[in-house]
This record gives sequence, structure tokens and C-alpha cells, in this order.
Amino acid sequence: MPACIMTRVRTFCTIMDRSKSGYRSQVVIWLACYLLLILAPLLVAWIGHPEPSRGFWIEFGVGLGFVGMAIMVLQFVLTARVPGVATPFGTDAMLQFHRQAGFTAYLFILAHALILLVSNPEYLSFFDPRINAPRAMALVTVLIMLTLLIVLTISRTWFRITYEWWRLSHGAMALGVAMIGLGHILMVGFYISSFWKQAFMVLMTGAGISLLLFSRVINPRLMLKQPYRTVEIHQEADRIWTLALEPVGHSGLKFQPGQFVWLTLGDQPYSLQQHPFSLASSAQRRDQYLLTIKALGDFTESIRRVQPGTSAWLEGPYGAFTPDQRPGIDAVMIAGGIGITPIISILRTLADRDDPRRLVLIYGAVRLDAMAFISEIETLKERLNLTFIPVLEHPPEDWHGETGRINESIMDKYMPPVSETVEHFVCGPEPMMDLVESYLNQRGVPIRKLHSERFKIV
Repeated sequence: MPACIMTRVRTFCTIMDRSKSGYRSQVVIWLACYLLLILAPLLVAWIGHPEPSRGFWIEFGVGLGFVGMAIMVLQFVLTARVPGVATPFGTDAMLQFHRQAGFTAYLFILAHALILLVSNPEYLSFFDPRINAPRAMALVTVLIMLTLLIVLTISRTWFRITYEWWRLSHGAMALGVAMIGLGHILMVGFYISSFWKQAFMVLMTGAGISLLLFSRVINPRLMLKQPYRTVEIHQEADRIWTLALEPVGHSGLKFQPGQFVWLTLGDQPYSLQQHPFSLASSAQRRDQYLLTIKALGDFTESIRRVQPGTSAWLEGPYGAFTPDQRPGIDAVMIAGGIGITPIISILRTLADRDDPRRLVLIYGAVRLDAMAFISEIETLKERLNLTFIPVLEHPPEDWHGETGRINESIMDKYMPPVSETVEHFVCGPEPMMDLVESYLNQRGVPIRKLHSERFKIV
């Protein structure tokens, strides 16, 4: 199965399969609320509407527009970092769902316009500036912004747009689409003519936009009460640096191993330079927080130049890439490159807890000098029931471990039998993750026992 299709299937299956785990009630509630809110504008439009039908295709096209608009508004909810929303699903599945929902909303809204124009060419007047210039400009603008949202999300690096400016433009265009979409619905008014229906659409759209404003405006203000200070910056491996932070005037952040935070450096948290990084430190320690970062361009290239004493701000923690705390649950961890960072947090935490569970770590890198924490992992073997398998694509002459890239034959040698008492954690670049996830799926690993963390902004 092609990787892109596999990713979409896994996104849906992860959400559904987690209902069999301890999150079942939360999953059902959130999915029911999401579905209800998508269909709510259709229900509101239908209630008490006295006009006769205008034909199947026109009504169908209008329905697609209402649903597409609802999905767009709910995109703000998916990215607002509301505590507890992503936990039942996992952040990776949540972000993948956000991406696929964006594509779906775009297709629905585009189909809405095309179906109406084909069914009744009189609707072309909506785009005629001679009849109503503001309306025509608004509709053309919203279609352009929707297209740019999709194109720039897929091809941001190709256009050489920095993450910071992409994030700002992405939010601004999404906000513009929501506002113009709401104005279009209210101005047409065929189904939303009564005051209470208009109030519903305004409140629904306003609620989504308010979440965007909360995450971008109010939340940074709350972070002002919990500053951090940079105490050290040191190199872990080639182009990999660890930033050590300590809380200033507060008790610090409580987190679970494998979770991540959003980092802002500077005198105040209002900045475009906010980026997600996994916590690499032990969750048992709250005096110092470690973020291990690979220099891959843009913001990450500047990490090695951060000076001790630099103020820092942490938002979080987020993510469900965490091991089960019940006794008797073993873990297989497969990491590629900088994907080792959440896993080293798990290992450090389990060592500090004297956890006896059986652990298998398969860790791949291009070269030995690009492999972070290798000496520490060897030392942690003395405190953990850990089997460590390093894999090098270009090993030195005296290398006695596995060579090449992580593949099926290597995993076959070290993977324990599939069991309800074995969790699997996969983190790293997309090609590796696509291969490993496909392999684990073929082995029959239940999706609820597979935790994925893709180091890619979506």
C-alpha cells in the first residue's frame, strides 16, 4: 500500500482502535462531538426552512459548503492545544487528522462552488465585480487563500518559506477563510435568514476563532508567570545540541516521559519563534529540563549559539508518546536519528524509577558521530533490563553491530513475539516510520500498542 494511503488509513484506525483501550469513553465523546458539530449547520439550515427544494444538485452543493465551513472552523480546535483533547488519540494522529481534514474541507468548499456553477450558471453573478465588487473580491480571495493553504502546507520547503512565516500565514489565511465564509453564509441568507440561525453560525465560528486567539494571545500571557533560564548548552553528536533549562521562581513543569513542549527563547513569549521539541530529561527531575535539538535549518541552526542566562518559555506538556505505567508491560522502541530524544526521556525515567520491565531499543543513524546518547545508553543497560541494538548506515571499520538502515531483517532478529503485554514506540524520519509501521502492522501488532511520533510539522 502506498505510504500516503497507509498514513491516512493509520490515522483513522488509530483513532478508532484507541476506543478499545483505557481512553474508550473519551474517544467516543470527542468523535461524537466532532461529528455533531460538522453536521450542526446542516441541521440548523433545515429546521423551519419553508422554501421548496431547488433541485438535488443545488441542495447537495449547498450542503457541501455548510459541511466544508464547519470542518474549517473545527480546524482551530484541533490546533488550539486544548488540554485533554489530543491525549486519547496521540498528538501524531491528531496532527495527521488535522492535515487530512484540511484537504477534505478544501475539496468540499471547492465542490460547493463548482456544483452550483454547473447546476445553475446564474451563480456566476456572485463572481461578477460589476454586480457586487466586494462580494466578488471576497469569494475570489477565499478560493485563493484556500488553495494557498493546501499548496504551502505540502510544498513549504520547496518555496523556501521558513516555518515561522508559514505558521503565521497559515493561521492568518485560515482566519480569513473562516471570516469570509461566515460573511458569505450570512449575506446569502437563503437557509440562515432568521436571527437565531445567524446567531448560531456567528457563535460557532466565533468559538473556533477564539481558540486560535487563546493559543496565540492569551496563553503566552499566562506563560509569563513561569519563566525558565538557560543554564547550559552542549553538543551531543554531530549537529545535535542539548539545551538545559531551569525554572525561575516556580516548581517547574510536570510531564510524562516521551512528551513534548513548545519552546520560545527570548525576553518574552510573544514570538514567531515557537517550536515543538521533545523533552529528553527524566520525568522524575523537575529542577532541570533538557531539550535535545538537531540543527536542520532555520531556528534549529541557532541553538548552538544560545548563551547561558537566555530566558526561555515552555508551553505544554503535550503528547501521548508515553509508556504504560502498569507493571508487566514491556516495550520495544525503534528510533531513527533525532527521534531518539523522547525515547531517551523514557529510558532515563524508567531508570530513575528502578523499573524492571524488559526493553528493546533499535536505534539507527547514518554515522557513529551522528548517534546521540550512545555512551549513556550503554551505561543505562546496567540500571535497566535493556537490549540495545545500534544500527549504522556508514559504520567505521571496527564496527561490530548492525549495518545499513533499519529494515525487516534486523527487526526480525530482535523483535519479541506480538503480545498484549508489549508496547511499541516508533520515532524518527518519515521514510523509516512508514517502513516500521507497515512492518509492525504485518506482524499483527494492535494499533493501540503502537505509539508513533513523526518529527515533521503538519
